[in-house]
Amino acid sequence: MHCPNCRGKNLGKIGVQLYYCWTCYIELSIEKGKLNMNQIEPDGSLSPLNDLFSEEERTILEDRLLS
Repeated sequence: MHCPNCRGKNLGKIGVQLYYCWTCYIELSIEKGKLNMNQIEPDGSLSPLNDLFSEEERTILEDRLLS
């Protein structure tokens, strides 16, 4: 799976259906086949980034999870 923001493959799994991109420092979660992306703020709160990406970019296909 590639990060939709930076296109990097430097993703780490930090929970069930929860990933972190170590290149651009965003949190990605998967719900109902869609990626939810959040920027982690200095105070630990999350700012949603979903509106920056199209539905197609956020859709997860099974074969994308395995690559």
